[in-house]
Amino acid sequence: MRRDPATGDPDFFSFARDYLHVYMLRVRALSPKTIEAYRISLECFLGYLAETGHVEREHVSFDHFDRQHLKAWLAWMTDQGYAPKTVTLRLSAVKALLAYAAQEDITLIALSQAARALKAPAQPREPVAYLTPPQIRAILAAHTGTTAKSRRNRMLLILLYDTAARVSEITGLTLQDLRLAEPGHVTLTGKRNKTRVVPLTGKTIGHLRVYLTEFHPGAARLPATRPLSCSLHDGQPAPLSADTVSAVLSQAAQSARQDCPSIPGSVHCHLLRKTKAMDLYQQGIPLPLIMRLLGHENASTTSAFYAFATLDMMRQAITKATPGISVPVTDPLTEDKLQALYSLR
Repeated sequence: MRRDPATGDPDFFSFARDYLHVYMLRVRALSPKTIEAYRISLECFLGYLAETGHVEREHVSFDHFDRQHLKAWLAWMTDQGYAPKTVTLRLSAVKALLAYAAQEDITLIALSQAARALKAPAQPREPVAYLTPPQIRAILAAHTGTTAKSRRNRMLLILLYDTAARVSEITGLTLQDLRLAEPGHVTLTGKRNKTRVVPLTGKTIGHLRVYLTEFHPGAARLPATRPLSCSLHDGQPAPLSADTVSAVLSQAAQSARQDCPSIPGSVHCHLLRKTKAMDLYQQGIPLPLIMRLLGHENASTTSAFYAFATLDMMRQAITKATPGISVPVTDPLTEDKLQALYSLR
């Protein structure tokens, strides 16, 4: 029953249940974490209605999702200290539900269109955090390989960086996903079970050959679904968890700080993914290729993070744009001079 039997109006909770548990789960095949994030966002709006309007859950209807209520909710979240990114996520979840409901019930189209015009507060544009070449080298070399576990962990981090993969994509790798013959590559399974092929560097292929010999001897005769990075449980190989991969990286970062103190205090797996993408960007790789490597469906997703130049990159570009003169007539660009160039209209 999609309509209230007493009033005949569309029943909000029927639509919300179908959206979260049928459409997102079965039709879109979204991850449980994504669905949970949307559920929490809807819960946030319901909590706002209860706190500010004393609207009990059983009385919530689509009438409460009008533009006036949503605008007040945005202001309330800001007053409560929600981060701009969180506010954007919460609003996006509500918009997505209303868009789904409008497709299912024509009487809700106007409500969805009114919500779609709402904009969340602008988020501050911050430079992408990434590791420098000395930092990433120190981390990748932190597991020295003196033990079998150390060698496994070193291979794990090398693969995580070289492929710019998400943690779930690395933990899901199996033997059948590897191709070490030319051209060497790995097949990653990302969000919504979409696959993409990522090339492997020659050095990584060399590391993988040694790794397979030790941890998967006779790989050609082993089950194709055997996890590439694994630990033994009851004598059987089991894929590593995301928490295990995070712990391996944290241990490497902690050890690497002894030789490279500039490594930030918090090093997470996604930082390696952004570092690889930035390395490619600084080497002149076009953004569409980086987008494909990262598995971003929308070019704006990649552009929002990487379509900017660091100060050093801008300084190099500006210096190259200066006509060649045998004897420099000015000092190298200082920070003040560089900032002055930015202010030109």
